[in-house]
Amino acid sequence: MERPRLLLIDDEPALATFVASAAQECGYEAAIGTDQGDFRHRYVERRPDVVALDLGMPGMDGVELLRFLSGESFGGPVLIISGFDRRVLDSAFRLGEALGLKMVGPLEKPTRLEALEGILKEVRPTVLR
Repeated sequence: MERPRLLLIDDEPALATFVASAAQECGYEAAIGTDQGDFRHRYVERRPDVVALDLGMPGMDGVELLRFLSGESFGGPVLIISGFDRRVLDSAFRLGEALGLKMVGPLEKPTRLEALEGILKEVRPTVLR
């Protein structure tokens, strides 16, 4: 059986690796985009089933990525993982929903492994082909 694909974008290598390995433990194939261009390239090259993104990245913001995903009619779960305060996370979450995205989370940094794995396991059955 094919593993669902998770694409994540985060500029902190340690956190990106942490999320990717948690995703692999939960049965996903994980890919990491290091910046907006890399993320878009990977997205188009191998359309993911789940996207995890950081809102605060140098030279871009998560809102642009939410608009990109909406423009691509992405139908899978979108998980926000960010160090911004809760109000910012909640408004980004609501914006994603308003754009027609299937938002899950959000998770605040530092992210606890149990919380991350809980969400990944919860959405996995909805993305299996």
